Amino acid sequence: VAVGSWSNSLRPQETESTMSQQQHEHPQPATQSEDPSHYSRLVIVDYKDISADPADMDLSPLLERAFGGMSSSSSSAASPLGIIAIRNIPHYTAAKTSFLPHAHSLAHLPPTYLEDTLSDPSSFYNAGWSHGKETLGRHRQPDWAKASYYFNPITDEPGTEQERKDYPASYPLNRWPDEEAFPQMANFKQSARTLGGIMREVVVHLTRHVDALAEKRVEGYPTGLLYRSMVGTEKVKGRLLYYFPLNDEAAETEQTDVIHVKAESEVIESTNTHDNDNKHHNTDKQPSNPSKSFDNWIGWHNDSGFLTALAGDLYVDDATGTALPPSHIDPRAGLYVTDRSGESIKVSIPEDCMAVQIGECLQILTGGAVAATPHCVRGPRPGWNDDGVKVARISFPCFVDAKPTFPLTMPEGCGRENVLESGVGRDKVPPLEERWTENGMTFGNFLQTSFEKYYDWK
Repeated sequence: VAVGSWSNSLRPQETESTMSQQQHEHPQPATQSEDPSHYSRLVIVDYKDISADPADMDLSPLLERAFGGMSSSSSSAASPLGIIAIRNIPHYTAAKTSFLPHAHSLAHLPPTYLEDTLSDPSSFYNAGWSHGKETLGRHRQPDWAKASYYFNPITDEPGTEQERKDYPASYPLNRWPDEEAFPQMANFKQSARTLGGIMREVVVHLTRHVDALAEKRVEGYPTGLLYRSMVGTEKVKGRLLYYFPLNDEAAETEQTDVIHVKAESEVIESTNTHDNDNKHHNTDKQPSNPSKSFDNWIGWHNDSGFLTALAGDLYVDDATGTALPPSHIDPRAGLYVTDRSGESIKVSIPEDCMAVQIGECLQILTGGAVAATPHCVRGPRPGWNDDGVKVARISFPCFVDAKPTFPLTMPEGCGRENVLESGVGRDKVPPLEERWTENGMTFGNFLQTSFEKYYDWK
């Protein structure tokens, strides 16, 4: 499939790497190669394994290691992080390098243009520019710490005309910046579509392996349920995020939770080993004051949808947009997840990898075989960098979901408690039972209920 044009009839079994796998008479389990000096936490698989037919490449053990619910492990050392990384994706690194830096140029366009032309109130700011519109978090104040640009990388006109009328937040029309009026935005649209298309395609490949895991572990799970729902979906939303530098007041914002933090520098790989530079990691140590300035770039939350692809992050000088070396970046800043034992873990996604997180919809559909993970983004500590550089962060999640009318029904062999008890972080996110109020409620209704609970939850 050509980069930037993604077919609704993806056939992973026809890829060259998978054809070689079909020579095996029986499914081959993925291996777990590790550096002897490291014990693995972040699971990394190779693209050729993800794109292989599950009948020929069994990734179930690794998916359980990455996504399994509470019942998967009671050991902190083996507790799933709720995230998986994928390496050697064709054209991915180049596409990421081309697109992410655009966030700085976008965030520094004239404010009147961003608000008056590039924003879309009719979609509840789910297309185009959004800054200061969210009020997530305990303080329920407008979130000025970050800005977002939303777009659909698959099509400019998703869904039918009636679906766009019924679900304006799910099927908004794209609003692209004017590349002629703003030359610094040249190639923005094409690079956005290219990276988003690659990420969506990888997610679709992954769904076949999630299906295979659920079919093995969960009685009554419908064959190919997730893949069939994802392969043709047009509900794909890219979110280019720009985290503005935090002033000392924002960085010192109080947080009532006391979080125990462990820095992670170790990985599991399905094929190749990876040496991670851990010179900035303080393993098994808490922050100097864990009750302050923890989730101040994005508060703790679960992804409420199906699957979220992540393109890692990029730290830049806010004044110039120049990428910053590690020496300028607070090693405790970045993405944190809560593992199944309740620990908050800093996760660094290798630069050549794309990551995927599980949303709450999959937790429901699999009866808790896989579970969503609370996560947040922590900004740099005040005073950490004394050279005057204002550090900004860029990231790009891409949400791949089913239609809003999709029924969130647990498998016949599961009870409601299987779904609810598989997750963690009840002190960090609104409880799932208060949002998934009945078996079979539609994805659209679940999203709306979740939005309301997050905005009102303390």
